[in-house]
Amino acid sequence: MNLPPIILITGTDTGVGKTITTAALAAVLGGLGRSVAVYKPCQSGASAGDSDTAEILRLAGAVTAETGVVLGEPLAPIAAAAVDRMPLPPLATHADRILELAGSHDHVLVEGAGGLLVQLDSSGGTMAELGGLLAAAFVLVARPALGTLNHTALTLEALAARGLRVLGIVLGSWPGEPGFLHHSNLEVMRSLPVPFLGALPEQASTLHPVRFRAEAPHWLNGLPA
Repeated sequence: MNLPPIILITGTDTGVGKTITTAALAAVLGGLGRSVAVYKPCQSGASAGDSDTAEILRLAGAVTAETGVVLGEPLAPIAAAAVDRMPLPPLATHADRILELAGSHDHVLVEGAGGLLVQLDSSGGTMAELGGLLAAAFVLVARPALGTLNHTALTLEALAARGLRVLGIVLGSWPGEPGFLHHSNLEVMRSLPVPFLGALPEQASTLHPVRFRAEAPHWLNGLPA
C-alpha cells in the first residue's frame, strides 16, 4: 500500500466521523500487517467520558494510541483549556511526539479536533500548520448531507492554499437508506480533483470489532494499493 508514514485525519466539521474513519484506516493497515500508532493532539469532553483513542482501540485492535492533552469540557481546545486552566503545548511538541512514533511504527494516524483550522495551541496553530511541520498528507472526512459540498470545497481550498497533500475524501457516515440528495453529493465527491477513498456506514461504530475490522477494507476501497 503506497501510503505515507504520517496521515492526518481532518474533517469538514465536528461530528463528521473522523474517529470512526481513523479506526477504519487503522484496521485496514493492521490487517495488512502494518504497525500503526494513533495520536490525538487534543481530546476535549473527557468529563462526559469522551475518548477517541479508546474508541479507536476498541474497534481497530492492536494499535498504539496516545492523546497529547485531555480536557474536560466538550468545547474547542482553546475554550476547553481555559475552563480547565491548563496551558496547551505548542504544535512543535505534538510534532516531536508524532515523529517519535513514526520512528517505531509503519504509520501514524493523527486525528484532529473539529475542522482543519480549529486552533490547537495558544499561538493559533492548527491541524493545517501541524501538517506542514510534519510534511504529512491529509484524509478529509465529510458528511453526505446538505451543506457538505460547500464545506468540503472550502476545506480543500484551504489545504491547497497551504500546499498540503490530500490523500482523498471519506464520507464518514453513509445513511442506511440514502436519498437523492446523498447520491447527488456522492457523485460530486467522486468528481472532485482528489481521490474518493470510500464511505463508512452510519452505524459502523455499533458493529462488533471483529466485523468492523473485516468490513473496513470494503468501506475504504479507494485507498491506493
